[in-house]
Amino acid sequence: MRILALDVGTKTIGVAVSDELKITANGVKTINRKNETNDINELKSLVGEYSPEKIVVGLPYRMDGSLGERGQNIEKFAKKIESKIKLPLEFWDESFSTVNAEKALIEGNMSRKKRKKVIDKMAAVIILQDYLRNSG
Repeated sequence: MRILALDVGTKTIGVAVSDELKITANGVKTINRKNETNDINELKSLVGEYSPEKIVVGLPYRMDGSLGERGQNIEKFAKKIESKIKLPLEFWDESFSTVNAEKALIEGNMSRKKRKKVIDKMAAVIILQDYLRNSG
């Protein structure tokens, strides 16, 4: 069974999915956020397509381990996802996923314009890779 990972932002949601053996993470898409109902419907569609056993949501913890306002907003949205999609949901520390994604894309000589289109999907891949490497 696969795992779906989300990098939730205010404007976009980066989505990644694992392979069946839970070894690799692949970027799926970047959802441009419109409203909560639309966002959740897009996620339901992806769940139908990939049949994951759970959803991992990246949370940006502060250096002291607490959650700021952004993290609390992501947590609230994730709880709504969980209630609508009916899959187990797990939070994962994503503190530097976007920074690391940006570095990787710059090292790959990707233009700023192209980076902007894939950064959130790449951040979701990094969250999922970290999760696969370090959980169970």
